[in-house]
Amino acid sequence: MPNHLDNQLCFLLYATSKEITRQYTLLLKPYDLTYTGYITLLALEENEQITVKELGQRLFLDSGTLTPLLKKLEAKNYICRERSKEDERLMKIYLTKEGVDVRRKLPEVSRQVMKQSNISEQQFVQLKNVLQDIVYNDWKIKDEN
Repeated sequence: MPNHLDNQLCFLLYATSKEITRQYTLLLKPYDLTYTGYITLLALEENEQITVKELGQRLFLDSGTLTPLLKKLEAKNYICRERSKEDERLMKIYLTKEGVDVRRKLPEVSRQVMKQSNISEQQFVQLKNVLQDIVYNDWKIKDEN
């Protein structure tokens, strides 16, 4: 197999990610949400109350990206942040009523992206399963820093 870009898994994942994120960006514009704002609302729906650290781990986002994002979502009244009563060092985050309301409008966005991708539901499920295997793999090459 020649060392051609289209034969490189990393390039195909990169290009696919960019295009899918672009599609989400266009479809989320009416809701005044970015893609990272969208996945944050999804994660908060999965976990009623979650700490900032847990949210960052779940979304693969560092605090430098997460903190400004949370401030924007809080300014829109989609989320609320408050200190944990058990441990004041921890900041808990949860969806507000407005956040729940906007989140309920968003499933159509995912359906539209899937439809625009022109792959079948079966292909989508297969691709999702393979990507989950890759993402949650216990990678042998570790960052030494």
